[in-house]
Amino acid sequence: MQGVEVKQGSAAMTAGVTVQRVEPEGGASSWSDLMGGAARLDVAVHDHGLCSLIDVMPRLVPTGATADQAIVQAARVSYGAGTKKVNEDRGLIRYLLRHRHTTPFEMVEFKFHVRMPIFVARQWIRHRTANVNEYSARYSIVPDRFYRPSRDDIRQQSKANRQGRDEPIDDATADAFLRYLDRAEALHEEYLKLTEQGLAREIARIGLPQSVYTEWYWKIDLHNLLRFLALRIDEHAQQEIRDFARAMLALIEPMCPWTIEAWRDYELESMRLTRLEIEAIRAGAVSLRTDNKREQAEWDAKRARLGLAN
Repeated sequence: MQGVEVKQGSAAMTAGVTVQRVEPEGGASSWSDLMGGAARLDVAVHDHGLCSLIDVMPRLVPTGATADQAIVQAARVSYGAGTKKVNEDRGLIRYLLRHRHTTPFEMVEFKFHVRMPIFVARQWIRHRTANVNEYSARYSIVPDRFYRPSRDDIRQQSKANRQGRDEPIDDATADAFLRYLDRAEALHEEYLKLTEQGLAREIARIGLPQSVYTEWYWKIDLHNLLRFLALRIDEHAQQEIRDFARAMLALIEPMCPWTIEAWRDYELESMRLTRLEIEAIRAGAVSLRTDNKREQAEWDAKRARLGLAN
């Protein structure tokens, strides 16, 4: 351990403070970079979109370890002797997630650079558990980049889900929609001309469509990221934000594989039963004790997954 005296600067309160430098066990060569020395890890999404991992904390871990190690480290500090009953790190992580002891997962953080259509960003920003800094169209010109869904993604309004889409739509309506996008995208040329004529960028931008791309840096801890992914990978989420969520999952899974394994088991691919549903199982009943049609429809879907449907 080497002592380093902090030099006195304008902040006199640090005078005489000594920082002790602690070398890692086994030396610096016994540690590895979770990002393999890369400046960033990129996943292309759609034609112009991007999801990039910029940084992770911890960035350096013992060789052969992952960010899961930071979760275990934090848990053993707070749990103390109680964790001696758990004889392996993977088992501890599964225990923590299974019993919703989430604080240790906040010890791991990820910073992303994401480029997505504005309509995706406006859904995304509703997750208020991250630090965000977005591209400012008050300072900079918005690039000529627009999102266009594939022909297969142009669909009818869902009859069961007021927020979603359902069956394919007829060709005439799909063609009309694409012409509508043509007109919306053509506004970018007018936007540029107006800014060149001196119109303030902050006012010129308001005529651009939601299909234009924005971008931001987004930093979040692992606990809240898992919640984001559970909601945005779900089949009820809009397809476009699901594409970004899957890209994000692909980026973080190698960083904390035990955590993602447990999260899949206990959250993403699990099933939660309500009190009414448990009562129905015990009674061998097909219907719930409720007049709510949506609750009954959800129970019918769960029964089918459980192999209980007649």
